[in-house]
Amino acid sequence: MPLDNALKLPKTAPLSPPPAPLLISSIIFFLIEGERRERIRSNGMFVHKPIQSPLFDVLTGKPQARRPIWLMRQAGRYLPEYRDLRRAAPSFLDFCYAPAMAAEATLQPLRRYDFDAGIIFSDILVIPDALGRQVRFEEGEGPKLEPLEAASALDAFSEAKLTTKLAPVYEAIERTRAKMPAQQSLIGFCGAPWTLAVYMIEGGGSRDREKSRRFAVERPGELAEVLDVLVEACAVHLAAQVRAGADVVQIFDSWAEGLSEASFAQAVIGPTQRLVRRFQELAGPDVPVIGFPRGCGWQLTRYARETGVAAIGLDTSFPMRERARAVPDGVATQGNIDPLVLAAGGAALDAAVDEMLRFAGERHVVNLGHGIVQWTLPEHVTQLIARVRQSEASFATA
Repeated sequence: MPLDNALKLPKTAPLSPPPAPLLISSIIFFLIEGERRERIRSNGMFVHKPIQSPLFDVLTGKPQARRPIWLMRQAGRYLPEYRDLRRAAPSFLDFCYAPAMAAEATLQPLRRYDFDAGIIFSDILVIPDALGRQVRFEEGEGPKLEPLEAASALDAFSEAKLTTKLAPVYEAIERTRAKMPAQQSLIGFCGAPWTLAVYMIEGGGSRDREKSRRFAVERPGELAEVLDVLVEACAVHLAAQVRAGADVVQIFDSWAEGLSEASFAQAVIGPTQRLVRRFQELAGPDVPVIGFPRGCGWQLTRYARETGVAAIGLDTSFPMRERARAVPDGVATQGNIDPLVLAAGGAALDAAVDEMLRFAGERHVVNLGHGIVQWTLPEHVTQLIARVRQSEASFATA
């Protein structure tokens, strides 16, 4: 029996608009979930009642009994059970839009490992897809989009259209949260406005991002229009994920590298600051936001200081020994073990974990500097977690 049938999910369901009963059941879910946390409307805003989890505690500055661990791409192709599940969907986007499958993919690493959080299985490009940019994933080539040639080609933003298109993501979060213990956080996410704009302008991934960088320099007014639409779309999407059950969110700025100081302020700092502010208007001020401006180097200091994020993800290239000097007080950090060292395992991995912990400080989330690579052996993830837990035990008995 195909796995999607075993999960009682028709193949056509991910691509269909959500029926009215789904919206009603979602509202009921939000109201009755009070055993874990409660949300009430106050002046038109959903107010978040914080939970207790190691990740949430570190991000909000509370004392925590253990160091939280989760890994980017912890649900993915390195897991045999994920590969079995993935074969049941005709395309990657179909997989992302299948609530039962996406929930199962999210839960798989939580069953295997002693993680403190799950991150919902989805993709940053669901937002351009919901905005009508015809996203597709080609095997061996990555994402392809209809290139955005001018700001006028982008439709006016419709919250109802976006949340209807992305309703399967929110249902996946509901399903996942219902099967997770309260002490584990569930992370929602989006791509940053600049990163999404790069994909849309380039028509896919790009090593040098020349087209989008020229767009920013030569047509700054048009770029601002595009970024404004994406700020609102991202904020609405993040807030909807929180209402569905996420208690932490992360903003992935995968293309933050290689920008001048002025361009970084224009394309990364400003839009992210507006996104965080708008998200907090929609979801309340108590939901921690992790920002991950990959490859931005020392510009991360300004990012951490000005965007309003609760934590900043450090990529592999950033030296952990500089963390205390680079990151302002009051901002937690996350990262930054090299995914290739995780793939190698052995003594090199133990040394990398020890080096990270030596300079991590108290408010640090153990993670990678980028996502798990697909040839990583699952037992190397077990080794990483065991090394962190061993260091905690040694510290507690010292």
